[in-house]
Amino acid sequence: MTKNIELTGRPVISSTGLFTPEETITNEELVESFNAYVERFNAQNAQAIDAGEMEPLQTSSVEFIEKASGIKARHVMAKEPILDPEIMAPRWPERSNEDLSILAEIGMKAARQALERAGRDAADVDAVLCAASNMERPYPAMAIEIQRELGIDGFGFDMNVACSSATFGIQTAADYVRSGNARSVLVVSPEITSGHLNWRDRDSHFIFGDVATAVLVEDAAMAPDEHWDILGTRLKTVFSNNIRNNFGFLNRASPEGQGKADKLFVQEGRKVFKEVVPMVAEMIVTEADKLGLNPRGLRRLWLHQANAGMNRLIAQRVLGHEASADESPTVLDTYANTSSAGSIIAFHKHNEDLAEGDIGLICSFGAGYSAGAVFVRKMA
Repeated sequence: MTKNIELTGRPVISSTGLFTPEETITNEELVESFNAYVERFNAQNAQAIDAGEMEPLQTSSVEFIEKASGIKARHVMAKEPILDPEIMAPRWPERSNEDLSILAEIGMKAARQALERAGRDAADVDAVLCAASNMERPYPAMAIEIQRELGIDGFGFDMNVACSSATFGIQTAADYVRSGNARSVLVVSPEITSGHLNWRDRDSHFIFGDVATAVLVEDAAMAPDEHWDILGTRLKTVFSNNIRNNFGFLNRASPEGQGKADKLFVQEGRKVFKEVVPMVAEMIVTEADKLGLNPRGLRRLWLHQANAGMNRLIAQRVLGHEASADESPTVLDTYANTSSAGSIIAFHKHNEDLAEGDIGLICSFGAGYSAGAVFVRKMA
């Protein structure tokens, strides 16, 4: 229905979509499971611990989790096996190659919601970018599977920039629109982060949750009346080992690699905090200046939902004062860290109350290091 419109080459966000798993794990449930594992581990290794050959594991607590992160609960795709002290990892029946894969399934649900909210038909979409931290296979691309299921005649590919995948995907989609290579692009971020989390590590067992988001980036000429102009974007990467996951086909197959902690999510949390906060704040302020925007005048910040303390300090450096919940809303308390989807969830849930002309920022940051900023203005 939009084949003959005159394109402007000006990219906008037309809509977003969100899929949230039904199952939730509270901190209380998580701590009960973790501490049961700790007690069992210490009992099984009591002789070595008493001999000083092994350090006993320390129990976790609700207070520790909330002070360290601000997280109170998380949604997951497989609650029961995660809470089983004998398993402590997600499990679901393996699907055949002919069945829809689980990442495509949840990504498609978020994508369909985004299309519906924009009043858009799949025939009008030219491309699908699957931008996420953890793909379930190297190929065929998850994006192409989602493209097929939605009935989109165009192209698709996967991209991974860890927690910044969605914002990198938005800039990539915006560049396609600017160049005229696409009119409408879906950026889909299915994040089953529970699969790469070490649920037996006290320092990180509480961090992640599962979700899927979608962002529809289009030429302004075909966007609905209410949309968000993309004023500018900025991407930045700086190599660091402080957040790392060594799982991969080259190193997971070796016998000595099986069960190693670094095949799951590992991080040096204090170093990440110290190095990422100033890097991200400087990137935001610098890019705002280039765009002729006053960073202290930003109406709302939709920041990456990884750590409440990091968001508080970044927002303070950008706005020049302690941000209110209205200025920098959080979904971290109920969703936990959902990697690249976090800032998109915050945007999806907290943007309808803004007035026409209000300017905000979608910003992500994480492993790599990687950081992405998308400045947007509400149009209605």
